[in-house]
Amino acid sequence: MQLAKIRRADGDVVVFIEKGHIFALKPNVTLASVLDTKNPAETAHRLIDPIVTSERLGQQTFLAPVDRQEIWAAGVTYKRSKVAREEESKGAAQFYDKVYTAARPELFLKATPERVVGPNQPIRVRADSKWNVPEPELTLVVSPSLRIVGYTIGNDVSSRDIEGENPLYLPQAKVYKQSCSVGPLITLADSMPPLPEVEIRLVIRRGGKIGFEGSTTLAQMARTPESLVEWLGKENEFPHGVLLLTGTGIVPPDDFSLSSGDIVDITITGIGTLTNPVA
Repeated sequence: MQLAKIRRADGDVVVFIEKGHIFALKPNVTLASVLDTKNPAETAHRLIDPIVTSERLGQQTFLAPVDRQEIWAAGVTYKRSKVAREEESKGAAQFYDKVYTAARPELFLKATPERVVGPNQPIRVRADSKWNVPEPELTLVVSPSLRIVGYTIGNDVSSRDIEGENPLYLPQAKVYKQSCSVGPLITLADSMPPLPEVEIRLVIRRGGKIGFEGSTTLAQMARTPESLVEWLGKENEFPHGVLLLTGTGIVPPDDFSLSSGDIVDITITGIGTLTNPVA
């Protein structure tokens, strides 16, 4: 079962998707409130709007599945990411090596809801950067009680030259307008395939051709989702819940940078495909 937000002529609505059909929930129901229940699937079924007819999944306009949740991210959780960070920042390579093997992970605030874009909305690269890449990541949907209640797709767009110049510039390399996309659907935890079998695939199309493609599996991730959430919750609280991007294992070659007009597709087993053009 999956949850989502869609845009309709009469306003945005929370829906759940089951067996290829979309069921609208009652007006004023928020996604965060459904996720913050003991059994989100049962809650969603109970909150079906009896006035709205179900429809087949097709050409709906999906929004980012976010209400008031902050979006956080983890870094250097795959060996490929560790190597890439070491190569881009020679002077600080030791720190990326240490965080890869340390008990404490790298965690940072990626976006507020206002900075997030949804499916088919444009992501951006910084005008003061020359080396920009998408980072396709499994994203944990976490309740206020720090339970992993679902999974979605996230794109942690990053300016590698800015971070490479000095790791202290990480917030500028990571956090800016339209630097994060999320969606289109949240697959509830009970409906997700076994995580080690989940594949993440990135395809970047340029001028109608494939400019880059790559894939990895969650079996390559050095940390568990549960441990990342445990660290995120230390000395912190998230009254509306939180989304946590879990790091990337797919890094384009050093001579590749996103350009205006590119189309970025991220597909994750059990969830779907998140597509965004580059502004």
